[in-house]
Amino acid sequence: MTTDFDIIIVGAGMVGSALACALAPSGARIGLLERQLPPVFDPAQPPDLRVSAINFSSIDLLSRLGAWPRVLNKRACAFRQLAVWEKLQQPFGRGELTSRFNRTCFDAEQVQQPQLGYIIENRIIQLALLEQLEQHANIQLLTDSPLVQADFSQQPPQLTLENGTLLTAPLVIGSDGANSRIRQWAQIGQFADAYAQHALLATVEIEPPQQDITWQAFTPTGPLAFLPLSDVGGKSYASLVWYHQADQIPGLLALPDQEFLQAAQTTFPQELPTLKALVARGSFPLVKRHALSYVKPGVALVGDSAHTINPLAGQGVNLGFKDVACLARVLLEARQRGESWGSLEVLQRYERERHTANQLMMNLMDLFYYGFSNSRGPLKLLRNLGLTAASLAKPAQRPVIAYALGLRDSLPMPAFLRERIPNLI
Repeated sequence: MTTDFDIIIVGAGMVGSALACALAPSGARIGLLERQLPPVFDPAQPPDLRVSAINFSSIDLLSRLGAWPRVLNKRACAFRQLAVWEKLQQPFGRGELTSRFNRTCFDAEQVQQPQLGYIIENRIIQLALLEQLEQHANIQLLTDSPLVQADFSQQPPQLTLENGTLLTAPLVIGSDGANSRIRQWAQIGQFADAYAQHALLATVEIEPPQQDITWQAFTPTGPLAFLPLSDVGGKSYASLVWYHQADQIPGLLALPDQEFLQAAQTTFPQELPTLKALVARGSFPLVKRHALSYVKPGVALVGDSAHTINPLAGQGVNLGFKDVACLARVLLEARQRGESWGSLEVLQRYERERHTANQLMMNLMDLFYYGFSNSRGPLKLLRNLGLTAASLAKPAQRPVIAYALGLRDSLPMPAFLRERIPNLI
């Protein structure tokens, strides 16, 4: 049996589901493939392990798609402040510095907003988008049989499901994650580079009341981050992100719950609230990936299928949602002009806009990562002086905050410097 679509999107995660919603007004027949749907939301259960920091550009997209009210009807934790510093030790082993002379803090008031963003469980965003998909009769969610093969050697491309069903469409979009099979079957190469550290995630119950600040402290073994989560049943929760050398992570995962909480309480800065209980923990390696191309005739990549970034600034899914907004605009404009939206000429309009922007953000994150991973005295002094200066230069912070939060599209820097940044790492 063969089923024809106008577009097939492989992967119904946050990015793939958002793209299906964005393209729905075109009236095109859209097939959305997903191997496993997320469990239903239970408001009485503690927050999930996997969460994302959602910025204003992502909120704007989700609002225009009709999914944002569905997110808020479940749960989302707003934060008003974001702080960054390097965790230092006093000389002669006398303990952690209590004064934060090198602490830079960004506040929502600086950009005239009620909050800087939201920390939201990934599953809640995905479920909200899947619910919104049900409003569009031209979208068919296919979950009965997994995808086993894709052939891009002919036009239109042909996808084969495990039950033998053949799917065809002039355009196939890969939104199937960092290990994208669509990217592999389309024979699109990628650059990949593993960082020395892994990230350990932990969802913990904390001593109330909940804070409205998220912070990140840099250490020689990697950042330590605190992300506030929604209260559930009168209890307060947070997500901890603990970067560490890869060989140290298994030992931390194997610790009994109370010993793990004690290790975190001791290692994290004193700003960490009292930890009451461990809900869940897990880890993942840190790998930077970037597809050499986002498009070929009849195929395009979005989100993690096209790029993965160091998560230290929480830009991952926000970049994916920017891919969605750009690709949807390009495709809808092409359809209005009567152009084939599987043509290379159309798809390259998307690639030109997003490949450069994503590369810039990836390299900026590397500047932070490698800059704070270096323990040389002069560099350590320089970066802490820089953090101190940034904490004092409030007006100069505004455009940087606006860019990071998705309130503006570019960083305020000279053109010659923007051109050099991709080559600095």
